Amino acid sequence: MIIRQKGPFGAGYTRITGIDDKEHNTMMDFGILKLLKGQEELDSEDKERAYLLINGEVKLEWEEQEKVIKRDSFLDEEPWCLHVPAGQGVRITGLSDEAEIAVTKTYNERRFSPMLYSPDECRVEEFGKGTAVGETSTRIVRTVFDYSTADYANLVVGEVINFPGKWSSYPPHYHPQPEIYFYKFYPEQGFGYSECGEDVFKVRNNDTAIITNQVTHSQVAAPGYAMYYIWVIRNLEDDPFDERIFVPEHKWLLAEDAKVWPDL
Repeated sequence: MIIRQKGPFGAGYTRITGIDDKEHNTMMDFGILKLLKGQEELDSEDKERAYLLINGEVKLEWEEQEKVIKRDSFLDEEPWCLHVPAGQGVRITGLSDEAEIAVTKTYNERRFSPMLYSPDECRVEEFGKGTAVGETSTRIVRTVFDYSTADYANLVVGEVINFPGKWSSYPPHYHPQPEIYFYKFYPEQGFGYSECGEDVFKVRNNDTAIITNQVTHSQVAAPGYAMYYIWVIRNLEDDPFDERIFVPEHKWLLAEDAKVWPDL
């Protein structure tokens, strides 16, 4: 399922999907917080929350701490992300003319210390390199935190840099945990295609994909357009996300010596 966003976001919080959605429930609230210079957002909701800075400059305040964070390029710079437990008060103040933050929330009764993840703490990996499909699915995968680094969390948060004309989330895979993809393109008029099982959707800047029911979800960017997307996963009780399940008939593509062209 694709949720369309026509044009830029307005100031304040724009809800994209929520825990109370009856159809395609991801067990998460997800939306975009757009702050203008001097605008403040206060939040102490009784949910685990992750605030990922997409672009701009803001001041974060939580507990007795505060930090000014800035991000000029979501393509070239790793993210800042504030992760807090249910009930923790957070104040965010816009310092640049505009700033955008992806906000993800879910229920979690566990208590844990708030954590501000810096760009240096983000795990950055190059997926697809050295496989039989050559460079056609090479992409950058950034993981802010997952079960291996935050086993107390019900969320997993990361980003993908999908190069122009290439694939990501490939070979096709699935997992039982629900997932959300939120897209940005450079230039903004760019587009790509998102697989959701047997359906394929054209995606544009600020669109969102809802991935449930264990469907495969490979992606491809149109030539000439860089595609960026945030990925957030909701861990299930006694079944946290810790691996991708590749579709058996396509798993052979992972082998370095796989033969993808017939001999003449």
